[in-house]
Amino acid sequence: QVQLVESGGGLVQAGGSLRLSCAASGSILSINVMGWYRQAPGKQREQVATHTSGGITNYADSVKGRFTISRDNAKNTVYLQMNSLKPEDTAVYYCNADIVRQLISGTYSRRDYWGQGTQVTVSS
Repeated sequence: QVQLVESGGGLVQAGGSLRLSCAASGSILSINVMGWYRQAPGKQREQVATHTSGGITNYADSVKGRFTISRDNAKNTVYLQMNSLKPEDTAVYYCNADIVRQLISGTYSRRDYWGQGTQVTVSS
């Protein structure tokens, strides 16, 4: 089984900072892309930032220059450093990982996994 556990959300004033963490655990062979998504009330889930196993990062235009995604491959953990937060960053933030597992049968499974979500609230 695989589990993604997020931490680091909370309430912060506009202009402040938060750091999110997401650790993947379980019978993992490898992780390709890890990333962060967010969903605000009444809106669709959107991609915030992604990080490939090779170190390539990608950001939504709305967070470029303010958010930084990083990754510790040895710990199967991805981080999101969020600076200069704005009220419009308020959302539930979800961790996502593209994970390869080896099954008991000896075959391989590759699929997306999601964390449970962590609330980020930015007050004006």
